[in-house]
Amino acid sequence: MDRFQAMQVFTRVVEANSFTLAADNLGLPRATVSTTIRNLERMLQVRLLNRTTRKISLTPDGASYYERCVRILADLEETESSFRDVSRGPRGRLRIDTPASIGRSILIPALCEFHERYPDIELVIGMGDRPVDLVQEAVDCAIRVGDLQDSSMVARRIGTFESLTCAAPAYLDTYGEPRTLEDLKHHHAVHYFSTRTGRTIDWDFVVDGVATEVKVNGIVSVNDSDAYVACGLQGFGLIQPARYMVLPYLESGQLREVLHAWKPSPMPISVVYLHNRHLSPKVRVFVDWVAELFSRCPLLSGCQMHSAAECEFACQPSGHTVRSVIEQHNLAESVF
Repeated sequence: MDRFQAMQVFTRVVEANSFTLAADNLGLPRATVSTTIRNLERMLQVRLLNRTTRKISLTPDGASYYERCVRILADLEETESSFRDVSRGPRGRLRIDTPASIGRSILIPALCEFHERYPDIELVIGMGDRPVDLVQEAVDCAIRVGDLQDSSMVARRIGTFESLTCAAPAYLDTYGEPRTLEDLKHHHAVHYFSTRTGRTIDWDFVVDGVATEVKVNGIVSVNDSDAYVACGLQGFGLIQPARYMVLPYLESGQLREVLHAWKPSPMPISVVYLHNRHLSPKVRVFVDWVAELFSRCPLLSGCQMHSAAECEFACQPSGHTVRSVIEQHNLAESVF
């Protein structure tokens, strides 16, 4: 048995969470993949995978073996890459995942720049509010909002998700403008609930340097960023989106910021990847590029901009304009 091929087959099965998908990705018959795994388990004298009619899962021995295989294969790829023609640069398929609004407003408009730098990297980009499992779904890296909770991940901070409280003028004309946090008892909020857990995400404000949760009544809850902002625009209640999502609406007067003295807690935006001793060249260059890209976006790097046009001009990456798209109230729980 070719042990190197067996390790490749095994890791691909784990990452695809499917014998069939792994076989398709490797260009092998499914029977060959199944036989390879059985022979590998026979050689190691341990069960690596638990199999049912619906899914497969790693055994404790399988998890340990998978982690070692990933390191060995990464070492091999790194070694081979160091001897390739360096003028050709990194190559191969790179699977990334990002929240929808960040993907549409920041990442996608700048992709031509990345392609010009690294023409041999094929990008596969997933966008949505659903959190992904990098191992199970074979994703190389992801952009996430919130504190990193998975110790198997490495996170590089690339920006800051800064929110504000606002509402449509029609709502404020009816209910009045809240002047203090106590006034929120007499107001309604549009709530956002987690796609993963179904739990409504609580509001919070920084009070004297401490994040303080505040309960606000609501008459509608959504789990979609477009719907969230749309409900705010229609006067259903107060909303707490990121500033970069709603800056054009604030400028046009369709939304009005309130409670300026109390801001929601800012959250880090990070690019995360699996914890390996060696980072593959294609992941490394993407991580460096996306960090550079976010540093040029003032509303994501902590700089204060006064208008959408000013922000758009500052975010231009080598001639490719990054435009503000009104989306995403996807907080830490939703993106992990």
